[in-house]
Amino acid sequence: MEILDKDYADPPELRHQIEKAMNGLAAVTAVHQGTFRIDKAAWSVNLDTGTIVFTTPQGMLAEAPVQIIGTYNTEDGSWLWGWDHPSVPPAVGEHARQMLHYGQEHDLARLTTLTFACTEQACWELTALAFLLCRANGAYCGPAGSARVFMTFGKITLTAA
Repeated sequence: MEILDKDYADPPELRHQIEKAMNGLAAVTAVHQGTFRIDKAAWSVNLDTGTIVFTTPQGMLAEAPVQIIGTYNTEDGSWLWGWDHPSVPPAVGEHARQMLHYGQEHDLARLTTLTFACTEQACWELTALAFLLCRANGAYCGPAGSARVFMTFGKITLTAA
């Protein structure tokens, strides 16, 4: 695992993109909160079908195509991109690969380094950036043991209880 300087400063253009992405993600998350209570819903991902399903306490289902952006290991504070993650099938890592290509085009170490030490806030920033650049419909972080899985998702289909 490469350790990027914790005081690493993003180029101003990237910082601007991240701030724009975080604001946009906050706005759409508020909509999802109002529509299907994303904060209270149980979630499950099927990597074979590439879908995420949120189930509200009232039984409403919200289903969408999903992309795995990366995972955060809470034990050692490391990020692992979905573009070369051993548990992420290629079809579900496309948004992560788009981030890799963007990073290569713009010479951005955080987007081209497979794994590195960071904070959970930095994981949200990377996921929000993927949400923005890949034109996703939302993003989510779900626990998986000692890891946190950061995802983007597409158009949501709602099914009443």
